[in-house]
Amino acid sequence: MNLKTEVKNKINEFLNSEIDSISSLAGGCISNAYKIITKSKMKYFLKINDSAGTDMFVKEAHGLNELKKADTIRVPEVIAFDNEFILLEFLDTGRKSKRFLEDFGINFAKLHKYMGEFFGFYENNYIGSNIQKNLSDNYIKDNWIKFYFENRIMFQFRLAEKNGYATGELRTCISKLSDRIEEIIGDSLEPPSLLHGDLWSGNYMVDENGNACIIDPAVYYGHREADLAMTKLFGGFGVEFYKAYNEYFPLPDGYEYRENIYKLYHVLNHLNLFGTGYYSQAISLINYYL
Repeated sequence: MNLKTEVKNKINEFLNSEIDSISSLAGGCISNAYKIITKSKMKYFLKINDSAGTDMFVKEAHGLNELKKADTIRVPEVIAFDNEFILLEFLDTGRKSKRFLEDFGINFAKLHKYMGEFFGFYENNYIGSNIQKNLSDNYIKDNWIKFYFENRIMFQFRLAEKNGYATGELRTCISKLSDRIEEIIGDSLEPPSLLHGDLWSGNYMVDENGNACIIDPAVYYGHREADLAMTKLFGGFGVEFYKAYNEYFPLPDGYEYRENIYKLYHVLNHLNLFGTGYYSQAISLINYYL
């Protein structure tokens, strides 16, 4: 397995040790992944995307480091990064502990108890390969309903217009939704919680101790219900996870009703990433409230 000489030299410099072996890993849909072993027998995880041409890895590193501040769920250590690659500690995988889901739920709740000063983040980042808009004016970053509708729903809708997916039906639905968004989210408002931003079954691992380790974040500070809704989009994490979470950090009344409004952001994002296969689901989620 050959890496670009420039990237290989950078990695050798960061590690202060020569690379002994490089092996390709499966799983990534955006980037290529590798396991690196150095001459000193240290193991690392490397992601490269030659075609990205963006600061995606820089933003991923910043997100992982932000999650680490909460000191709750394990996050891989960031070793080095630039626009071409990100190098992380290599996590050996194990079998889920007996209380895996319960512990995961409690630690996810602890993550959400780590609060920020405003909604959003100090920089825009990525949700998949699409931009996630986190920066906004003061009147938006201090107001969750305005932040969520403008920076999440409307941002994705405008991208759908650009991509040719915004039918008249979708425009009408979004317009009607804008008239009801304050009623839908209602008085469930809370201070900004630190969110993973894109947590589903593909974005956590089971480490060598049988505990959860979260990866590939789309970090920002927002309403924790938005994070939980994403976990339910592709099968969910099991009742033990949600029960333990809610016992440790009870959710506001009516959270089940609001789940679809928070799922909508990710379904619109999938529409923009993968095409019209997600169109009907987006319409269905909006119509739930109309």
